[in-house]
Amino acid sequence: MTNLTTTDSALASPPMGTFDSNGEYTPREIVLDDLGTLSLDDAYSATMVDVADGQIVEGTVVRVDRDEVLLDIGYKSEGVIPPRELSIRSGVHPGEIVSIGERIEAMVVTREDSEGRLVLSKKRAQYERAWGRIEEIKEGDGMVDGTVIEVVKGGLIVDIGLRGFLPASLVELRRVRDLQPYMDTTIQAKIIELDKNRNNVVLSRRAWLEETQKDQREEFLDNLRPGEVRTGVVSSVVNFGAFVDLGGMDGLIHVSELSWKHVDHPGSVVTVGDEIEVQVLDIDRGRERISLSLKATQQDPWQEFVEGHQVGELVYGRITKLVPFGSFVQVGDGIEGLVHISEMSAHHVELPEQVVTPGEELWVKIIDLDLQRRRISLSIKQAAEGGVVAPEWRDHFGEEAFDVDGNYVGGGEYTSEDAAPEDAAPEDAASEGAVEEAAEVAVEEAAEVAVEEAAEVAVEEAPEVAVEEAPEVAVEVAVEEAPEAPTEDSAEPETAGA
Repeated sequence: MTNLTTTDSALASPPMGTFDSNGEYTPREIVLDDLGTLSLDDAYSATMVDVADGQIVEGTVVRVDRDEVLLDIGYKSEGVIPPRELSIRSGVHPGEIVSIGERIEAMVVTREDSEGRLVLSKKRAQYERAWGRIEEIKEGDGMVDGTVIEVVKGGLIVDIGLRGFLPASLVELRRVRDLQPYMDTTIQAKIIELDKNRNNVVLSRRAWLEETQKDQREEFLDNLRPGEVRTGVVSSVVNFGAFVDLGGMDGLIHVSELSWKHVDHPGSVVTVGDEIEVQVLDIDRGRERISLSLKATQQDPWQEFVEGHQVGELVYGRITKLVPFGSFVQVGDGIEGLVHISEMSAHHVELPEQVVTPGEELWVKIIDLDLQRRRISLSIKQAAEGGVVAPEWRDHFGEEAFDVDGNYVGGGEYTSEDAAPEDAAPEDAASEGAVEEAAEVAVEEAAEVAVEEAAEVAVEEAPEVAVEEAPEVAVEVAVEEAPEAPTEDSAEPETAGA
């Protein structure tokens, strides 16, 4: 561009001065007060933007660094946006959020920090704008769209303009264990809780799914009847039970309905993925809840026990627990009865451990059966008097061990076929050990019986002296009288009460 062209252009511009033929510039003479009533200081101030803490301003991004973003809002200096104030997402590079030349909104955090800088926040401005929109959606019972930005303990964080929390139990119609596949996906959800003071927004995708699948769910419930047996797949196991997918909806098996036995944790009975048969107990159409039972599809052990036993029978059991008022005895699979302390012995008993110990096996007599309350009363004292042995134990010992009335009479007659040849010797050390072990057991049993009988007599005659001396004498007598090598039949008790 030549000087002539420049001169001609400048001369045609009224606000400017003039150029002579040599190109020298003469400024325009000011003959009018352009400021009017404004002072020069006021004129300068009018060109500057005034801001206050909490104010939302708009500006242009002029610089993007890893540590900060500079925003020109027309203030005396550019505003600084720290990385943590750029987005609700954590660990994201500022360059992924804003770019140079982009116009954005920001909130004034402080007009002047310790270093004299204007500190701004894009995140807080976005939060303020989003909160009003979220409140309107909540009032209108609408849906929000958002991107999953974090997987946290107990759920997901969704970007809906602010941080919305989506609990794991509300992600799907059934609880989801692995939430990682939802990362970076866009989902729709309903707002179920809103608290601006606590900055708390709780979402539910499950509510959205239930609303969109309402017709299918109603049809499924209409075709379901209490008492039906359905096949389902265990979809989730929790402390209070297990959820089962019935092919359209999930039903809950409460822990009390998992088994007839006591269940410490549902995971000991079922696991996720198991295909099981369940019975429908109840349907709550209003709340769309289905109650199921696994044990209802199985034989009730209490009913089975009551049908196969009667009061007065002898059963063999194992002591499971001692309590101040007696002991519990397992007499069947999942069946326990109580031996009250008054039914433990013919003589007075202060504590149950004076008579029995946990794990001990013994004969007890059934003295009461209450199916409705699921209680069985047992007696060790009455079992010692003998009686009819329960059918399953007659089968265990063989019919020859009982008389026609069902009383235990022993293992039958001893024949020569049962005896080993005179010149025969034990084939190995194991057989010798078995004989010695049988002898020791017989000696101990005989000694115990003798000790008890001698102690009872001694207590009646001389309580303090005889109780101390009788056991020692009884043991000596028992050892002398005990057989040297009892057979297997002779090692069994002569009566059911032994």
